[in-house]
Amino acid sequence: MLTIFGKAHRQGGFCDGVSRRDFLTIGGSVLAGGLTLPKLLAAEASAGQRKSHKAIINVFLPGGPPHIDMWDLKPNAPTEIRGEFNPIQTNVPGLEICEHFPRIAKMMDKFAVIRSLVGCSGDHDAYQCMTGRKKSDRKPPGGWPSMGAWVSKYKGQVNKAIPPNLSLMYRTGNRTWGEPGDGGFLGMSHTPFGLVGGRENNLKSDNMTLQGITLERLQDRGQLLQSLDGFKREADLTGSMGGMDSFHDQAVGILTSTTLADALDLSKEDPEVVARYGVDNIEFERDGAPRMVRNFCIARRLVEAGARVVTMNFTRWDWHGPDGMNFVQGRKDMPLLDQGLSALVSDLHERGMQDDVSVVVWGEFGRTPRINKDASRDHWPQVSCAMLAGGGMKMGQAIGSTNRLGEYAVDRPVQFQEVFATLYTKMGLDVGQIRAFDDSGVPQYLVDSGIALIRELM
Repeated sequence: MLTIFGKAHRQGGFCDGVSRRDFLTIGGSVLAGGLTLPKLLAAEASAGQRKSHKAIINVFLPGGPPHIDMWDLKPNAPTEIRGEFNPIQTNVPGLEICEHFPRIAKMMDKFAVIRSLVGCSGDHDAYQCMTGRKKSDRKPPGGWPSMGAWVSKYKGQVNKAIPPNLSLMYRTGNRTWGEPGDGGFLGMSHTPFGLVGGRENNLKSDNMTLQGITLERLQDRGQLLQSLDGFKREADLTGSMGGMDSFHDQAVGILTSTTLADALDLSKEDPEVVARYGVDNIEFERDGAPRMVRNFCIARRLVEAGARVVTMNFTRWDWHGPDGMNFVQGRKDMPLLDQGLSALVSDLHERGMQDDVSVVVWGEFGRTPRINKDASRDHWPQVSCAMLAGGGMKMGQAIGSTNRLGEYAVDRPVQFQEVFATLYTKMGLDVGQIRAFDDSGVPQYLVDSGIALIRELM
């Protein structure tokens, strides 16, 4: 992977003097070639699927968000169960959510909440929310592709300057919270194109640097080709990349366009729109991700520019430490999620993108209904939750329910792969027909045999 930097700025940039608008990152997802874009777009148009283009924004909440304190409160349960937060009525009659999500409550008719997500692996990682599978399950040779990798392969690029599978997943102290998945047996060409880095280089990718090229010098084709050749030699020595001719062709296409840089540049957005999202905090939350609330806006801009799947992580939701951390942190982070998510969904509706762009928000598991000795909640893989919006899905509803103490699903349990199957279907992918061969030549499908769609959303 490689990074292209622009000139340093004294003001308005990051701590290293590089502004958001002045870098591009070229990742594994630019390795693919031969995508039949005209045919893909024509097929979408003829099927009546296109206002913009079909896309998914996958928001991962690292650490396990507390289902019982967010979307499935139990106000009539004993004190040691119900916790410190109160439910509020939404604009959907009879549907209540936590008081710290007032913006979403006012537009709940544009959301659907799943209160009965089951089958959590119990592992502290993003793998299940990226692939739909458990990391502990038997994997095919080459490994399971991420959601974005499947979409990249079978939907292709909308714009040659924008890789279809993009990642705003920060590299976290707890490594597994920052992993957006990879191409698996579909190959490196469908691996997410990384746009952000880790704590030591915050909003700058940690990829390899293409020496001698800045955005201001991209018109110097000779220098560009010389630097690309140098990168190719280095990559070949590592043995990590194949098909460098296709990489070379697509890298030139991306680097000679400002489309990706423009999408990342919030100075090109209406200031009133940006203000809706709130204010970023670039400091990492312990071993989790930073509170980059405006990345919700960046995700929308990337989709508008041509991305098919954008994956992001947001702050840290592992709150079972001392002194009531679950409720202390909830008061900090829930309002930020409320603001960023509500602004994103409002923007999608205002731009007529609500039928094309699906949004899913979730974590790796739920939290114990019973509050522990530290006035917090521990890990609880028995049941979890998810919030969805857009995609032409039926909104304004709660799907499934848990028992009176929020311990387990009693009505309409929903599997992770059912969510994936529904999102794929709304992307225009046939989960029963599309297949690819793993590294041993065995055909594999988007989801396992027998997995159904979430009928309530269709």
